[in-house]
Amino acid sequence: MDASEIYILIMIVSLLLIAILFFVVKRKNPEKLTPLASISFAFVLGGILFGDERLIGYSLMGIGIILAIADIYKRSKKKK
Repeated sequence: MDASEIYILIMIVSLLLIAILFFVVKRKNPEKLTPLASISFAFVLGGILFGDERLIGYSLMGIGIILAIADIYKRSKKKK
């Protein structure tokens, strides 16, 4: 097997495991996305879409990750 075939096999197996967990584990009260989390998600998607331009793509992904961390921190403070 070639190295690229091994990577593809690993990705297929991991996606299969995620799908199994998604359908097997049912949450009673699924949490909705907060506005900050949805903005973060949009920035990460923008970073993926503009991946050809490294500076723009990585900048958008970085902004999205920073916003996601801020949202996680904000939610953890709210629960206490």
